[in-house]
Amino acid sequence: MSNYKVIIAGCGNMANVWADYVLTREDTTIVGLVDLYPETAKNFAERKELHCPIFTDISEAIQSTGANLVLDITIPASHYSIASTAMKLGCDVLSEKPIAETMNQCTELVSMAAEYGTTHAIMQNRRFDPRIRTLRSLITNDTIGKVGFASADFFIGAHFGGFRDAMESPLLLDMAIHTFDQARLILGADPVSVYCHEFNPHGSWYAGNAMALCIFEMSDGSVFDYRGSWCSEGVPTSWEASWRIIGDKGTAIWDGHGAPYADIIKPDSQEGKFINEYDRVSGEETEMPLTFHQGCLEDMFLALSEGRKPDTDSSDNIYSMAMVLAAVESARLGKKIDIKSFLHKD
Repeated sequence: MSNYKVIIAGCGNMANVWADYVLTREDTTIVGLVDLYPETAKNFAERKELHCPIFTDISEAIQSTGANLVLDITIPASHYSIASTAMKLGCDVLSEKPIAETMNQCTELVSMAAEYGTTHAIMQNRRFDPRIRTLRSLITNDTIGKVGFASADFFIGAHFGGFRDAMESPLLLDMAIHTFDQARLILGADPVSVYCHEFNPHGSWYAGNAMALCIFEMSDGSVFDYRGSWCSEGVPTSWEASWRIIGDKGTAIWDGHGAPYADIIKPDSQEGKFINEYDRVSGEETEMPLTFHQGCLEDMFLALSEGRKPDTDSSDNIYSMAMVLAAVESARLGKKIDIKSFLHKD
């Protein structure tokens, strides 16, 4: 008998990754598909060789199948409705990012998960990149000392077409949460405040602001600086961004492609030198049997079986979401935003 009776809500392209993982689990059965367009769900079922009913309503799907787990792979505008309905009906929810579209919706879903005793976890696949864990080790092992500053550059000319081209804040609302969540993981800290300047440079093919410069004060006392663009042609960074983390013993670097490394002050005396001499060191290699989406899903399911919160539980991920929405608010108002107040605003 399966422990997890799964409803897949949203049968678009991204659902393929989720379903491929679920179909490897002997303790999990897909008992229903939900999509506003039944033909889309039917085609998905045929591709995955699924023999389960198709619905257009999440409530009906759960009650008809006895599902206890919902995978929400719908568009962001549907996340609040899907998650709130599923949790009220006793289901755990594993969702694509973001938690929801507004801060109020996000905080309400986190509160509902606590009230109903359900798990509500959000896909943050970049946390499950072994290289980011290696970079993190250069901080946790005190290799570069106490961190005072971190920066991430994200410059990619992405010609998506479709809804992103028409968004008011395509970079911040669609992509930046990945880099912001990476920063929280790398630093082991949460945001305190943000000042953001958002704009749309000459040559952009987006209707909204495709570039943003953000300065975050973090709870460990460090400052995190983000420079990002969706419309930068030539010399692209990695999708995982290009990182520099400065501590009082040295600097860690990760270009988002290769392995992270650090230059640290040599242990012998550097007294009287204008510029210190450094040793180059590598971070501890991290092994992960499953990475990115599959790694995140593995942690979500393992957390369910162990009765713990997943690494990307919404109660934690809400701080990454707050970085996004507070940055948008800062750019709109032209002033620094206090994150704590923003999280609890009416």
